[in-house]
Amino acid sequence: MERERSTLELNESFSKRFVFKDGFGVELNRGAIHRSHRPASVVSSAGASSGVGKETAVALAARGARVVVACRDAGKAEKAVREIKLRSRSLAVVGMELDLASLRSVRRFCENFLRREERLDVLINNAAMPGVLDWTEDGFSMCLGVNHLGHFLLTNLLLGRLKECAPSRVVTLTCSSYKYQKLDLHDLNYNLLPFFTYCRSKLANVYFSHELGRLARGKGVTSFAVHPGLVRSEWTRHYSLLFRAAMRVLAWMLSASCEAGAQTVVYCAVSDEAARLGGGYFVDCRPATLRPFARDAGVAKKLWEASERLVQPP
Repeated sequence: MERERSTLELNESFSKRFVFKDGFGVELNRGAIHRSHRPASVVSSAGASSGVGKETAVALAARGARVVVACRDAGKAEKAVREIKLRSRSLAVVGMELDLASLRSVRRFCENFLRREERLDVLINNAAMPGVLDWTEDGFSMCLGVNHLGHFLLTNLLLGRLKECAPSRVVTLTCSSYKYQKLDLHDLNYNLLPFFTYCRSKLANVYFSHELGRLARGKGVTSFAVHPGLVRSEWTRHYSLLFRAAMRVLAWMLSASCEAGAQTVVYCAVSDEAARLGGGYFVDCRPATLRPFARDAGVAKKLWEASERLVQPP
């Protein structure tokens, strides 16, 4: 009980400098990763070199966490680590190579992480591949492989360490676009219309987070699914120059900063209030209601079982 309180205790020296507010004025100055003789480790998966992932890493490092920045591109990871250290005033930030489009890379990352790091208190599944019609090296659609299966395998390989370090949390980023599609469990590798492919992968994130929460109930691991909102990130880099220019104009008109988008992620990762709520789907630093079909526990269970079969070594 004492350890649980220390895990959620606010580090006052950092909270005075880093008080974040979302568009509704929610102050994130209540929770924090604890400091102890064995500092907490936070894995922010591929994508932490930019966008919401990087802003999340900055906020958590500033609160005293040891942050492991997992990134596909070693050069970008090194640059991101330097920036995160500078902005957070923390030296406890390291980079590790992880390509979620490769199950082999995911397994290698987990082996290295478990060998190097004693603790894992928060796992943040942050990477997001937009709707592109491409394939992973394992033969999965890029959206399914990166957005769902890569995170699914990553979480399962690290779940034992999360349980050892309980109370711990898993925060998986999804998107409100999940509501525009339904999963076809007989065609998970659907890869015809880019936007629909993306929507299905985001719905898979919701089901994954729900089933993880069910399976980990009573074992000290709390699972959150987070929609960070429409933010000005670098997702358009996968598209043409003309499309990027058009989206840049719209983004500045309609979207929020990556720092604002990271706030709900940080809230679910560290706040005592989120812990008391026991996980679930969060938007704007508060619980939100999913569409009825996205709350189907039977589909979530079947997707989990199908995902287990898909990520098994040949």
